[in-house]
Amino acid sequence: MSSSEQAPRTANRLPIVAFFVGCAISNVGDMCTLLAIPWFVLQTTGSVTQTGITAFFATLPAVFSAFFGSVLVDRLGYKRTSVIGDLASGITIMLVPFLYSTAGLAFWQLLLLVFLGGLLKSPATTARHALLPDLAELASMRLEQANAFYDGIGRIAGLIGAPLAGVLIAVIGTSNLLWLDAASFAISALLIGFAVPFQSSRQATKSENGYFGALREGVRFIQHDTLVLSFVVVILITNLIDAAFFSVVEPVYIKHIFNSVLPLALITATMGGAAFVGTLLFGLFGHRLPRRLTCVIGYTVGGALRFWIFLYLPILPVLIGWHIIAGLGIAVVNPIVGTVMQERLPAEMRARIFGAVGAGMLAGIPLGTFLSGYVVAWIGLQMTLLIMGILYFVTTLSLLVNPALKAMDVPLEEVGGATVSKVK
Repeated sequence: MSSSEQAPRTANRLPIVAFFVGCAISNVGDMCTLLAIPWFVLQTTGSVTQTGITAFFATLPAVFSAFFGSVLVDRLGYKRTSVIGDLASGITIMLVPFLYSTAGLAFWQLLLLVFLGGLLKSPATTARHALLPDLAELASMRLEQANAFYDGIGRIAGLIGAPLAGVLIAVIGTSNLLWLDAASFAISALLIGFAVPFQSSRQATKSENGYFGALREGVRFIQHDTLVLSFVVVILITNLIDAAFFSVVEPVYIKHIFNSVLPLALITATMGGAAFVGTLLFGLFGHRLPRRLTCVIGYTVGGALRFWIFLYLPILPVLIGWHIIAGLGIAVVNPIVGTVMQERLPAEMRARIFGAVGAGMLAGIPLGTFLSGYVVAWIGLQMTLLIMGILYFVTTLSLLVNPALKAMDVPLEEVGGATVSKVK
């Protein structure tokens, strides 16, 4: 049918606006929980060891649930999974202050609750990521723009959530903050539950090979799509390096050079704010840029070069100024990667593939945090920064020389198997 014969479609922006607002509230709640739970453990037990154990139980399940929960997301539907995930997360958070103030909360019970919270978080995140292309199409919004707004919401939630949690802990106490965190998940569930239509939440056909067969189908898709596989490998490596840098190397560097935590806070806030501005700019102009070259430049400026800036220019104004540039650069990466993948994935398999991809990308984070302290102790801080910068640069440069990445700039209608139409 020619475009002149097609019936005009009225854009419906209410679902995607409600979706973004719900995601923002949920993400702020996530950030508050990230600070409130460790602080709650420190206040109630006074044990640094138990605080570390709690953090481990909160983060480890995400890797496994991202992979093994992805088939359930496809089968339940994206909207339903998002709503259930938010409600279940809210309940696990609510039970912490409720049990503590009534029957008492044993440490093993706290670990169980944070483990369940981490287990339930990834499927809901996968569902929202998979739901976004349908909502963008319903709103006649470019997919690049929708992904930029989605990524920007996550970034601004980090900037707002962390200081907000600190203020609220001081004003109303940790237990009351956890009640508010639980309420934020409920509000997010209500917004998405009532404003997002079910017809925008596609559901997979049941695999003839059963649950594990469906998981294998998602993995096989990644193995045979060299572009998606390249993204997984590149982001796994850069996540490993980033996790090592942010959790160990950067704090050690700041303490060694400045002997104060304030420069670390300034640098982190500067890069986060710049990245948020960058996502907004990309949402406005990103569709006009060549995806592959833009992604490589953003990844290199926002990632690889910062290690050498730290190494050779340990001057606070220079570091802050560079992190403004780095934040603007790195902001383009997630929207581009998300858009390319959403365009290529079959709608009926979207969640199980996103789950497998997400698990692969997340797998480098615990490894990076675990190894980084040993590496710094072994070869020293300067050599660690140099090697990290080289590895990061080579990894991001591979995007430019890898022939599979040429498909990033191929118009969607020429990509076989694509299921999401680009809004003109």
